[in-house]
Amino acid sequence: MKFFFDLLPVILFFVAYKIAGSNEAAALDLASSVLGGGIEARQAPILIATAIAIVATAAQIAWVWFRHGKVETMLWVSLGIVTVFGGATLFFHDPTFIKWKPTALYWLFAVSLVVSAVAFKRNVIRKLLEAQLSLPDAVWSRLNLAWAGFFALMGVLNLVVAYQFSEATWVNFKLFGGMGLMLLFVVAQGAYLSRYMEDEKT
Repeated sequence: MKFFFDLLPVILFFVAYKIAGSNEAAALDLASSVLGGGIEARQAPILIATAIAIVATAAQIAWVWFRHGKVETMLWVSLGIVTVFGGATLFFHDPTFIKWKPTALYWLFAVSLVVSAVAFKRNVIRKLLEAQLSLPDAVWSRLNLAWAGFFALMGVLNLVVAYQFSEATWVNFKLFGGMGLMLLFVVAQGAYLSRYMEDEKT
């Protein structure tokens, strides 16, 4: 359930884009009424989807705050990035900014993992998982580095899809490609860690 909740802004972005794209005339009227003139019909779906993503992320944080009285730092970071990049897309009517948003977030994750480990001797992945797993220090270090590498590569891959393929393909990749690759990485990670969990049981 939490996985779905975390993905909710991305899912709503995808749904809004598809609905708006299926009726560009109505989408153009809506986008123009909210964002002003000068918008082309082909721009309307991505602009509407971007606005929905910003609102959904803000609502997500409001709900978490209401339920728990505090919000995780990464949710605030996500809101900040989607507001900056999404806001630029809405202001300039240019989808380039929102296409860079996933890359900015992925690279921020990668840099945070590396800087925390190198500069502050703090393994973020270990901090998140050590309650469920007991691993040697060297394995924790490799795991942290693997996640940093994964996020760095995902940032590059997002730009490749954004610039080499159609906008609709990028929207599909943003949801299904990103989620699928994440699941594959987690499965591969689980297979790698299984040997240590078996050793612990014995």
